[in-house]
Amino acid sequence: MTPAFIDHYETLQLSPTATIEVVERVYRILAKRYHPDNQDTGDTMRFSDIHMAYEILSDPVRRAQYDVRYDSHRSHQWKIFDQRSAGDEREEDRRLFRGILSLLYVARRQDPKEGTLGVVTLETMLGCPQQHLEFPLWYLKKRGCIEVADNGQFGITVDGIDKLTQDELSMPVERLLTASSEVMRTQSVA
Repeated sequence: MTPAFIDHYETLQLSPTATIEVVERVYRILAKRYHPDNQDTGDTMRFSDIHMAYEILSDPVRRAQYDVRYDSHRSHQWKIFDQRSAGDEREEDRRLFRGILSLLYVARRQDPKEGTLGVVTLETMLGCPQQHLEFPLWYLKKRGCIEVADNGQFGITVDGIDKLTQDELSMPVERLLTASSEVMRTQSVA
């Protein structure tokens, strides 16, 4: 069995275009926050993930090799909607609400305790620039449909699941990511 693909950019909450200087700066901030010696916010597992991401993304050769696998992984991910088909702004907003909630729902189903996604993953999977996600994320958070977890990522709430299952926000069955697709965890590493 091949190991699950790990999104090191997501771990560090970075864009794939981040410079090595930015990778180092973000790593230092996150390492300080999650270092096991930090009595308030220390987290051994999170620190380990952050350190592994840093080791790969700060080394130009290893990063180039990783980027090939990263691009391959991204090409296999489902797009929740096609932006060309978006009509007026309200319909586009509804589509983003549905897309965000659907992705967060799948993440929560796969990991009920810590099923969250970062904005970079949402941006990538929805095929939508981050600035277009600011309003929908703000709205869904204010409505209590999503929350920001301790790790800074977004997770769906019980209210969000209820909204998703209602007609006005529900995704057509053929558009939902299924657990069997295991899009977020089991794409093989090339």
